Amino acid sequence: MNIDPKTLIEAVAATISAHVEELTALDSAIGDGDHGLNMKRGFDAVIADLSVIAAKPLPDAVRTVGTVLVMKVGGASGPLYGTLFMTFGKEVPADPSIADVAKALKSAVAAVKQRGKADFGNKTMLDVLGPVADLLSDGDASPAAVRAKAKVCAEATVPMKAVRGRASFLGERSIGHMDPGARSSELMIAAICDVIEGRA
Repeated sequence: MNIDPKTLIEAVAATISAHVEELTALDSAIGDGDHGLNMKRGFDAVIADLSVIAAKPLPDAVRTVGTVLVMKVGGASGPLYGTLFMTFGKEVPADPSIADVAKALKSAVAAVKQRGKADFGNKTMLDVLGPVADLLSDGDASPAAVRAKAKVCAEATVPMKAVRGRASFLGERSIGHMDPGARSSELMIAAICDVIEGRA
């Protein structure tokens, strides 16, 4: 699976930028209201250094994106997404197969769980990332299937009660709102699927 890092990074950054207001609204309902702007700030910093990052082999490029996100994204999202990208970059080979991607994503999800002290069903980004990793591991790696799984799982966080992060302070009032981290994870996964399909 030979995918140009530059194209992937540009697609993900553009998607986050296009959905800043939506992510801000989701986070305003159950968090600090800064998820959209923080994510955009992080990916703006990645884009600013894109020529250098994209010149690296895929694993190094992904790790560098993670490092930038840790430095530039505020709140919990920076360390969590940074951990996701850095671990994925550490585990994935330069020219990965679907099995390689699945294995690397599984490792990255495990690292995020440990970093955030969270688990599946806690109304977090893990509720999208975990099922997508499972889907890839099961061998159903079509972009349409992956995109659909991410969407369904993000929507499934709406009726959940948050038990981790700032949203957990709301208790029952967190029910009825999509988790912003789940939505941003879904958006990034959809952007990657678009690249693989040749849409981006």
